[in-house]
Amino acid sequence: MEHLRRDICHEIRRRGRKNVKAMEKIAEKRRIVLVPFPAQGHITPMMHLGQALSFKGFSITVAQGEYNQVSSSQHFPTFQFVTIPESVPVSQKENLRLVEFLMKLNNNSEARFKDCVAELLLENGNDFACIIYDELMYFSEAAAKEFKIPSVILSTASATNHACGCVLSKLNAEKFLVDIEDPEVQDKVVENLDPLRYKNLPISGMGPLDRFLEICREVFNKRTASAVIINTASCLESSSLSWLKQELNIPVFPLGPLHITASANSSLLEEDRSCIEWLNKQVPRSVIYISLGSIAHMETKEVLEMAWGLRNSNQPFLWVIRPGSIAGSESLPEEVSKTVSEKGYIVKWAPQKEVLGHPAVGGFWSHCGWNSTLESIVEGVPMICRPFKGEQKLNAVYVESVWRIGFQLQGEVERARVERAVKRLIVDEEVEGMRERALVLKEKLKASIRSGGSSYKALDELAKYFETE
Repeated sequence: MEHLRRDICHEIRRRGRKNVKAMEKIAEKRRIVLVPFPAQGHITPMMHLGQALSFKGFSITVAQGEYNQVSSSQHFPTFQFVTIPESVPVSQKENLRLVEFLMKLNNNSEARFKDCVAELLLENGNDFACIIYDELMYFSEAAAKEFKIPSVILSTASATNHACGCVLSKLNAEKFLVDIEDPEVQDKVVENLDPLRYKNLPISGMGPLDRFLEICREVFNKRTASAVIINTASCLESSSLSWLKQELNIPVFPLGPLHITASANSSLLEEDRSCIEWLNKQVPRSVIYISLGSIAHMETKEVLEMAWGLRNSNQPFLWVIRPGSIAGSESLPEEVSKTVSEKGYIVKWAPQKEVLGHPAVGGFWSHCGWNSTLESIVEGVPMICRPFKGEQKLNAVYVESVWRIGFQLQGEVERARVERAVKRLIVDEEVEGMRERALVLKEKLKASIRSGGSSYKALDELAKYFETE
């Protein structure tokens, strides 16, 4: 395919601006290529971004691998979908740590994506406004550079997480491991990122630090990207956004929350809507909703302790338990089913945005992935935070200590602790303060995407930016 890429570059130059203008008139819409990372938490905001840009008049092409593909026909009928030939078999993904998987994926995908872009140019002409790639799919930049197409990075996590990545990319692993043992260093504020402490940097659960910092240097290297898009809003992370604009020295567009800017369904798992009928029968603000994301796994003992604690709280609960999410068990243990049958309702996957917006839901027990955190804030729902690793722990710190709209459940999952946490979130007087603060943030976020709001204006500015690139 190398010769094809050379021929295409030559053909584009040969056509000249006259032919390009003619093609623009035929096509009318400029094309944007999206490159999502193949995980639910990354696909969702990328597809919402694509929909928002489609509303602005751009044609959208989604370049995705063979693993975790978005179903195109139903929810995105106007999008073009192309497949990047799989560079890392799915069977290998299950056996590799995230860092090793990312390294292998990016090393093996660069040439394949160049071939993919070459074919798109041959098919569509060269009126490409931009390639927008998930920060984890950094191989995409090489194709953009080769074909002289502007590239923009999408960060699907928080602005604070992106800032942490920039900080981590400059650290020496050996020195940091020694320094971080000192309690004074742990509690030291990261320069110009108050209230972030060094102990909050999202490194836990990411494997050996030297390899993690190596991937940080790749992921948070802007290369030739001309801008960064972040799924956040100024009212949530103004200081982190200001820091990033200064640090990166390229435009930063906070467009979030993208799930209310555009609302198409991009779930990779089938949603069980029967839970909405169950919620309709519950008392307002009485139900705790439990969902620990699309990746997390738990031990059977933890699940049983959760089940008993939820039952003993005497509060109705809606619990998402994905198939295969309980270690060593493909189906729900019978003891769990019996324990929860009186007060609880279990589904394999739920329409989360609708659930969180339901009047019966009074609290959300979450792993604190960024999408879930935003969805909870948008509905004004206070949270129990049970993060597993990395940026989830960072988000939990902000939920508990910065926005003060929830609290962390730390230590072992034990039934008495679960019972106390549920009662604290649903029935104790303390929750009223959390709920009031969450409702204030809800209104600020809703205002940010309305005409004149910060995210609304950022989307407008982004569309104009593409027109001038």
